[in-house]
Amino acid sequence: MSGLQTFVSGLRAIADHRMRSLLTSLGILIGVCAVIITVGIGLGTRTTIAARISRLGTNLITVTPGSTTNGGVRTGLGTQTTLTLADSAALTNRSVVPDVAAVAPVVTRAGAALVAGSQNWSTTVTGSTPDWLLANAREMQSGDFITTADVRTSGHVVVLGPTTAQNLFPGGNAIGRLVNIQHVPFRVIGVLVPRGAQGLYNPDDVAVVPLTTAQAQLVSGGSLTTVQRILLSAASRDTIDMASQEVSNLLMMTHRISDPSQADFTITTQQSILDALDATSTALTLLLAGVAGISLLVGGIGVMNIMLVSVTERVAEIGLRKAVGATRNDILRQFLIEAACLGTAGGLLGVALGGVCTILLNHYTALLTVFAPAAAFAALLIASGIGLVFGVFPAVRAARLTPIDALRT
Repeated sequence: MSGLQTFVSGLRAIADHRMRSLLTSLGILIGVCAVIITVGIGLGTRTTIAARISRLGTNLITVTPGSTTNGGVRTGLGTQTTLTLADSAALTNRSVVPDVAAVAPVVTRAGAALVAGSQNWSTTVTGSTPDWLLANAREMQSGDFITTADVRTSGHVVVLGPTTAQNLFPGGNAIGRLVNIQHVPFRVIGVLVPRGAQGLYNPDDVAVVPLTTAQAQLVSGGSLTTVQRILLSAASRDTIDMASQEVSNLLMMTHRISDPSQADFTITTQQSILDALDATSTALTLLLAGVAGISLLVGGIGVMNIMLVSVTERVAEIGLRKAVGATRNDILRQFLIEAACLGTAGGLLGVALGGVCTILLNHYTALLTVFAPAAAFAALLIASGIGLVFGVFPAVRAARLTPIDALRT
């Protein structure tokens, strides 16, 4: 009996019991659909979390000065004035630090008093340059950010966070209005896009002014040449480590330090957040896929059960086919083909249903679900393999029947 004839015979046997074949494939269908949906939800959750964290500036690299020792007591990091505007200018050299996309020197004054008409508010005032926007991954809601000309001329302009703007101008329309910061008048030129509070820290409660203005008039005890820290943005998430190393090498050279343990600065990145994100999302996706995979196993057991029933029902047919010349391999192939076809049919229907469910979830719920072709293809292969594997025992049982015993039954 040729392979084609065996294949056709197997399909005919499936067609003769349409309802039973459909119910058998249903278990595989549900399992494949569940795998596609759960993997899609896991990938969607990962994408959503990554997007939210990226808005916090995952490419951010922060350089802070070292510590000082007063009276034998060592103070915290950032108390030493070892970072200068010259360091910031050197870090803008793309030939030396090619993986750095933005450099923003920063000075701050915490708890500065802001007054606008009859309203007053206390917040952190940050002095920086135009690259502060890119380094912190922030965007403008309205108006403009400070410019290089504002920094060069020590302009009295300020960009407010949305929380600060709301408290100083409850009626809205803060652009163009005047704000006194520590009794120094500033004109509001822009408002930042809301980012959302993070615990005790609220990035929306901030006022950003030109670096030179802050150094000269707002930060007491400071210097016109030193900065409190330098913010940098790596060109991409994958280049954070390389950018950090490039920054370290350059500052070691400009500060004339040969021993890294004696460095008078500290470099920190957001890599730990990114690593935690990857580990958590991967574990979540694997867990969901594993739970869904159990339903595929249950579907495979259903295939084996139905095939055993089929062998029992078709004992006379098997005996007759062997009596007229069918070999053991012919019987084995036919039942394996039937089992594999049941698994493949269930897999194909499961992929189709999984795709439809993905579209419906994205359309009717706030849950982001990503259709992963690789996961769908893998689930289809597993479904076919499960049908084949769980069909081996019934097929071997059918192939071992002797013609005389089968016909007697």
